[in-house]
Amino acid sequence: MTILGARPQFIKAATVSRAIARVSKYSEVIVHTGQHYDSNMSDVFFSELEIPKPAYNLGVGGGSHGQNTGRMLEEIEKILLQEKPSIVLVYGDTDSTLAGALAAVKTHIPIVHVEAGLRSFNRRMPEEINRVLTDHMSDLLLTPTEQAISNLSAEGIVGRTVVNVGDVMFDAALYFGQRAELESDVMDKYGLVSKQFYLATVHRQENTDDEFRLKKIFEGFSKIDQPVVLPLHPRTKNSIHQQDIELPSNIHIIDPQGYIDMVMLEKNACVIVTDSGGIQKEAYFHGVPCVTLRDETEWVELVDMGWNRLASPVDDDFVSIFAQSFRGGQEGLTPYGSGTAAEQVVSALDLLS
Repeated sequence: MTILGARPQFIKAATVSRAIARVSKYSEVIVHTGQHYDSNMSDVFFSELEIPKPAYNLGVGGGSHGQNTGRMLEEIEKILLQEKPSIVLVYGDTDSTLAGALAAVKTHIPIVHVEAGLRSFNRRMPEEINRVLTDHMSDLLLTPTEQAISNLSAEGIVGRTVVNVGDVMFDAALYFGQRAELESDVMDKYGLVSKQFYLATVHRQENTDDEFRLKKIFEGFSKIDQPVVLPLHPRTKNSIHQQDIELPSNIHIIDPQGYIDMVMLEKNACVIVTDSGGIQKEAYFHGVPCVTLRDETEWVELVDMGWNRLASPVDDDFVSIFAQSFRGGQEGLTPYGSGTAAEQVVSALDLLS
């Protein structure tokens, strides 16, 4: 049983679900918690990414972290008791991840955590708590990097099964990057010229719910000398209205995009400015410099390689100068595997037999 609920998990599951379907010994039941419930944050991903239709859609979304996690836990437990799966597969670090792992451990079903071992070392981030707790409950920990294995070892997780399979997001970037070139019309739709715009995403609670940080982000954007294309996340949209933030004239607000169109925007941006974990990597996969609007990142390899720079949004000059002066890092390094992570995930499931 695969439990998911948010955009990054849909992308990861797209690669692994295809690999599972090619192996006759496994059948997959998908549970969608509903954490991302808008049609352009959820439905479009299932259709575009060719993910099997969820057997269950819990419709849990829009509440606080505690409300979401508690309601998901209750509903997932019911499904586990009914379906009795042999394995529960969870991805990443969302409330859906934690709820799925908690429900599985309490019903004595082995847990596989894809993207285990990541650490930002910032316990104020809900995602950090989710990933730490999930790792300490999991029976099979599948990491995207060697650094993630080191992080787990530092926490004493060495006696269980820990395997570096590579990053399934890299698999997705290779597969859907080619499709985007053939299928997407997003550049024409918005009148964009390749490498003559910045792509920005802002959605993390630490930025959207902090009025000072959010204002500094938009002040930084205003000093960038090219258009800034911003697919507007629902949480950010609400915060802009609540905090009465005036958007600068060079920002072009668009709706949240499906994955194919988002990949096309990423490939054609001159620089990506984001607080998203997944988009930091997608920028690197497509050879685009990335400025991360956070104080730290779990993807430390990208900073070490020079493809990612951290710009804490406490100084608008810091944000704008970094964005406009950044041209990328070292070529030829592959810290995230060879693009076969999904197949390695499925092979690793045999370790639980």
